[in-house]
Amino acid sequence: MPAARRLARWSVRALLVVLVLVLVAVVGLVAWAKTGVMAAEDAPWQAVQDRPGITVSEDATALVLRPDGTGADGTGAEGTRSEGTGLVFFPGAKVEPAAYAARLADLVAEDGITVVIAKPWLGLALLDRRDLETFTAAADDVETWMVGGHSLGGVRACQLAADADALVLLGSYCANDLSATDLPVLSISGSEDGLSTPQKIDDARDLLPDDARMLEIPGASHASFGDYGPQDGDGTASIEDAEMTEQVTEAVLAIAP
Repeated sequence: MPAARRLARWSVRALLVVLVLVLVAVVGLVAWAKTGVMAAEDAPWQAVQDRPGITVSEDATALVLRPDGTGADGTGAEGTRSEGTGLVFFPGAKVEPAAYAARLADLVAEDGITVVIAKPWLGLALLDRRDLETFTAAADDVETWMVGGHSLGGVRACQLAADADALVLLGSYCANDLSATDLPVLSISGSEDGLSTPQKIDDARDLLPDDARMLEIPGASHASFGDYGPQDGDGTASIEDAEMTEQVTEAVLAIAP
């Protein structure tokens, strides 16, 4: 009995140690996730909110940009071939969702695509295990969905691609194998990207279908895919935001279902 009691006491102590370590790890992760967050630049985000042709809404799950039928020039986006199509987009790690709104806004205002920018748990898409329907529910009248993301957000998009009609990678690449699928895929890299470099994206090319569309934008850095300022380890961009938006928009439209 004494030996059994000692074993029980040691078991309780070991369990308490494990629980404390888990708690410390969780607190540390939360603290890390909340430091160094890359905020959306005010001017581009405000321009999206003020832009004709776009209705902006948000909740705890996502930021939603919807075409309002008027279009940027007042003539309307309704009736375009992309009407009824949506894009669920995952931000890069610790980047505010609103930082991508301006880069994706032309798809909404000019081409009638609904854009749902996810708000991942702790700002880290790879930790967010919610399924695609969690985000498409924000626009349940949309029937055809692309999924995409920037940087590590693109890695998460790849994991959900089986439930989507197309995949869009911005400065990103897959960690899971989609090569045997017939999924339409667009992968855009930046020539000056110092993080998801063109070489890293090319090294993961075999995980994508043979007919995936690969585009390298000259002068684009990692941060060129959003509006959140410079990023440590990145290259120096030489492309203007307007040109970046135009090239991204045209490429996405080329594979939109």
